[in-house]
Amino acid sequence: MALAVVAGFRFERCGVKEAGRELSSSFGAAAVAYAEHRPDYALAAVQWALEPATGPRVLDLGAGTGKLTATLLALGVDVLAVEPDPAMLAELRQTLPTAHALSGSAEAIPLSEGSVDAVLAGNAMHWFDMDVAGPEIARVLAPGGVLAGLWNLMDDQLDWVAGLAQVAGPAAIGPRDTPGSWRLETAGLHLPRGRAAARFGSREQVEFPHGQRRTADSLVATLATRAGMLVMPEQEREAALGRVRAFLASRPETADGEFTLPMVTGVLRTRRL
Repeated sequence: MALAVVAGFRFERCGVKEAGRELSSSFGAAAVAYAEHRPDYALAAVQWALEPATGPRVLDLGAGTGKLTATLLALGVDVLAVEPDPAMLAELRQTLPTAHALSGSAEAIPLSEGSVDAVLAGNAMHWFDMDVAGPEIARVLAPGGVLAGLWNLMDDQLDWVAGLAQVAGPAAIGPRDTPGSWRLETAGLHLPRGRAAARFGSREQVEFPHGQRRTADSLVATLATRAGMLVMPEQEREAALGRVRAFLASRPETADGEFTLPMVTGVLRTRRL
C-alpha cells in the first residue's frame, strides 16, 4: 500500500488525513508555549504576500495564537483571524484583544462570499484539506484576491543549523522546515487542486531573510512546540530534546547567552481569477 509522509512520520495513504488531523490538533495543549516561543514573520514577506491585493480586507486563516495576525494589525489592514482550535483561539484573543477573531477552519470558513481581498496562512496551509478548503477559499475571496501561504524555515545553509536539523530530526524540524525542501513540498501540495485550481492563477514563490533571538533553552522550548514533538511519547520527546540541548551546548554559536537563529520566511502566492 502507498505511503505518505506528514511532519516526518510515515502513514499508510488511507490514513494520511487522519494522521494530519491528529498532528494539526496537537497544538492546543501547548498554546501558551506556542505564543511565547514561535517566531513572527519577516515583515517584507508579509508585505510581498499582500502586494497584489485589491483591497484591505485580509483573512488570517488557521491563525493559531496570532503570530501573523499581529503583523497584519501592525500594517494597518482590516484583518480577521479564523482558528479551529479553542485553546489557540483563546490565546490569540488574550494576546491580541483588539483582533477580530472567529472560530472556524479552512474547510468551513465563517465568512460570506467574496468578503475578503486576501487570504493568508502562516505555517498552516500544509494542514488544510485542499480538496475542501480550496473551494472554500475561492468562495470567500473577491475576484482578483490573493491567496498566500507563509512558512518560517530554519536556514540550513549554515553548518551549525544543518547540524541542528540532523540532531533534532524530522519530528522537531520537519521536512518542510528547511529552505532546500520547502519548494518541493509546496510545489503541488498546498495550493487549491482539482476544480478549485481553475479559479486561481499561476503561483509565485519567494524567500525573505529572517531571524529570531533565542537562547539554547528557548530554542529547545520552540522545538518542543512542533507537532511531531507534541504527539511523541514523553520518553522519546525528552530524549530528542536532550540531544538538542547537548548539541547547542557543544557549539560556540549557541553555547552561551543569546544568539540569532538564522531563518527565512518563504511565501507561496497566487490570485483568484
